[in-house]
Amino acid sequence: MSVFETLRQWARRIKRDGVTLWFATRHPGTPWAVKLLGLFVVAYALSPIDLIPDFIPILGYLDDVLLLPGLIWLGVRLLPNDVLIECRERADAWLLAGKEAPRSYVGAIVIVLIWLVLVWLGWAWWRS
Repeated sequence: MSVFETLRQWARRIKRDGVTLWFATRHPGTPWAVKLLGLFVVAYALSPIDLIPDFIPILGYLDDVLLLPGLIWLGVRLLPNDVLIECRERADAWLLAGKEAPRSYVGAIVIVLIWLVLVWLGWAWWRS
């Protein structure tokens, strides 16, 4: 198997597990702490705006390559096994149906608010 095929399979699993978390956040069997983590990860993953913009060399892609897959992995690992199996089946069906990926505008708003707070803190620090 080539390196590109291995990366392609890894990307498919990450995408499937992201959709799995999306379903798990709505599942009644998911513990509340995992739901909160899942909501954060899903909102960030589906947000049209990145925390670290992609145009910033190297750092811009770190969130896409390391942070997001790591958070998805953590969220999936924390799910109870029965919830994980059910939500993965739903995610597989969703992806096989070719449905359009959902967007999270709440996630985009949260990212913009984080940037505004960071800019304000930087400005306040610079002025002092």
